[in-house]
Amino acid sequence: MTAAPSPVAPLVTMTDVDKRFPGVHALKRAHFELLPGEVHALMGENGAGKSTLMKILAGIYPRDSGTILVDGTTAALTSPRAAQELGIGIIHQELSLMPDLTAAQNILIGREPRRAGGLLLDEAALNQRAADIFASMHLTLDPRTVVGGLTIARQQMVEIAKALSYRSRVLIMDEPTAALNDAEISELFAIIRKLKAEGVGIVYISHKMDELKRIADRVTVMRDGETVGTVAAPDTPVETIISMMVGRKLTDDVAVVPDLSAAPVALEVRGLRRGKEIRDVSFDLRKGEILGFAGLMGAGRTEVARAIFGADPLEAGEVFVHGKKATIRRPQDAVRAGIGYLSEDRKHFGLATGMDVRNNIALPSLSRFTGFGGVLRESAMRTAAVDFIGKLAIKTPSERQETRLLSGGNQQKVVIAKWLLRDCDILIFDEPTRGIDVGAKSEIYRLLNRLAEQGKAIIVISSELPEVLRLSHRIAVMCEGRLTGFLPGGASQEEIMKLATQRSAAVAA
Repeated sequence: MTAAPSPVAPLVTMTDVDKRFPGVHALKRAHFELLPGEVHALMGENGAGKSTLMKILAGIYPRDSGTILVDGTTAALTSPRAAQELGIGIIHQELSLMPDLTAAQNILIGREPRRAGGLLLDEAALNQRAADIFASMHLTLDPRTVVGGLTIARQQMVEIAKALSYRSRVLIMDEPTAALNDAEISELFAIIRKLKAEGVGIVYISHKMDELKRIADRVTVMRDGETVGTVAAPDTPVETIISMMVGRKLTDDVAVVPDLSAAPVALEVRGLRRGKEIRDVSFDLRKGEILGFAGLMGAGRTEVARAIFGADPLEAGEVFVHGKKATIRRPQDAVRAGIGYLSEDRKHFGLATGMDVRNNIALPSLSRFTGFGGVLRESAMRTAAVDFIGKLAIKTPSERQETRLLSGGNQQKVVIAKWLLRDCDILIFDEPTRGIDVGAKSEIYRLLNRLAEQGKAIIVISSELPEVLRLSHRIAVMCEGRLTGFLPGGASQEEIMKLATQRSAAVAA
């Protein structure tokens, strides 16, 4: 599906771009075109290849193969500086400003005007250059203002000014409104329209459907590292774009949903709040239920899990475990309440990779293996570890194998084993199959279903919609820190994406 070709010569043409990382084929003959004076939205699910493609254009990653033309001429793009010299600027989702410097110092760092034969910094010329860039953006901002005191929206304007200081004709914006409120978004869009009118081509990476009609001229959709197609934004229904993003039929993989209406509630969460990350989140989780949490990057899913587990502080909210209020200020409190959390980053937060399998499994339950005088009962630890190695089919030469030497799937099983040994009733799995091959994924899926059948209450957070649909009895969808809706396990990916891209909705658990 491709929009009609434009008579205007493109600023950028990317053709058959391929990129591999260890174990990942990130881009597969991807293509993209940007016209002068165009806002071109680049969309797709998490991991679709959007950011990778744009980092290649910005000179951050080298491409493995493919052709890139800038103004019709082949471009090497061997470094960010090479891209900047061709007029290509990128504004990352995570801003890279120095908070203790002024706006002008951030914009022209490393390129400051000097006087006295280059010996002294020309502060007046520095501030004037920054003021001229702000004036060209129709932005009222004192260049002498220290960046750390600015709002996120204003800091983003400084990032744009920094990119324009290189005389950028191509501006790449990666999730530019992720941390902005509606008023700040309107201010950003006013700047974008001004740049567009001056012929700057803008690549706009976003997950937010409601912004398309407001700002984009064309939309290119990527999926699994490939370019699905390019369409005209004003003429294309949101449902069509969502369908292009999803593009998969998973009727055989939808979870079998048991009737849990009579099952007791294991976990109640009421009115969780913390800044913009968590905005009045409430839900129930029943014994034997797998509740999937879906949403796009920055939706707040992991933040909710960490708050429940006591890893991050809350401004407000209550957690009840089996009907009793639980005071959870730190992870140890959550573990005592029977809650286990499997982090999305198992190597940093889930495992001691330099330790052996036995010790990793035993860590949360050491008091069980501590005898008189604080001496560890090694034989009991070994028995428990061997038992779970067998139950979970962990592939390891022995329980004394260093965990770092196991495959990703087997490392994940070790994390699961340690919480099962602790006998947690409530298990939170954050990206349970990230970095795991297809065969190991199926084993993890079967294990989670088996745990649910045994009465464990399970939350699964996943960026992969097929995974959410395959596992979940019920699906909670988040967007920008809010729960925007609940769906049954048999829902479609399109239904999930609609809720994942809307800012607010009436939510009924």
